[in-house]
Amino acid sequence: MTPLTHDRYCHEVMAQTGMLTDVLRGADLWVPVPTCPDWTLAGLVRHIGGNLRSVETAVRTGTPVEDPGGQVPGAAGPDGDDPATLEAWLADAAVRCADMLRDAGPGGTARIGAFERSTAFWARRAANDLVVHRADAAGTVHAGYIVAPELAADAIDELLGMVGDPQIMGSSPGVAQLRGSPRSIHLHATDTEPELAAEWLIELGPDGFTWRRGHGKATAALRGPVADVMRVFYRRLPAGSERVEVLGEAALLDFWLERVSLS
Repeated sequence: MTPLTHDRYCHEVMAQTGMLTDVLRGADLWVPVPTCPDWTLAGLVRHIGGNLRSVETAVRTGTPVEDPGGQVPGAAGPDGDDPATLEAWLADAAVRCADMLRDAGPGGTARIGAFERSTAFWARRAANDLVVHRADAAGTVHAGYIVAPELAADAIDELLGMVGDPQIMGSSPGVAQLRGSPRSIHLHATDTEPELAAEWLIELGPDGFTWRRGHGKATAALRGPVADVMRVFYRRLPAGSERVEVLGEAALLDFWLERVSLS
């Protein structure tokens, strides 16, 4: 798979926000989100918009953003409960973030929380965060969910990379348990073109885990359309869904999913 470009991620920040607001239009924003049980749809919108404004502020000012939820002016969203005002605030956050990242280019740096990363990293994170949270919103209102295959595949790549990064998720107790006797998990998208190479092999061993794109016989396998494989991998769709197929030792896939979580 050819890596996605910085400009593509900047474009997707706005495009995914547009698709998200389409899903939200006319919905009751105060219903709980089943895949993010601590949030209502309104809370989900505020979370996404706050993250986008934190990225924009960190890139624009060159100063660390230590507390995305409260340090950045306006990150908590507008006062009141008006859905149209909240959706307009989210759209404005997306435009500001995408424009700032595009102007900065992929080679800059910004620090948010404990992580100082390139602007290329933050553009990718902002785009994929929207891809996944749009799935949350669609599931809440029982709407259809589609995503470009290359975006779904990239979101899987990104999560695997973050799980293996000791500064991001590698220090979590759950991730530390991803070791033991040699076992493996194969993810296989069934609806993509060969050039996308949408297959992954995750190998667990005594020293932790490794992963690579590719095909291989595994202890457990998850097969299905790439958007659904991605949703299962991000715990936005149950592994027992009829939209996917689990082969081999399903308990191993559950073991992984129970220990890898990204809000």
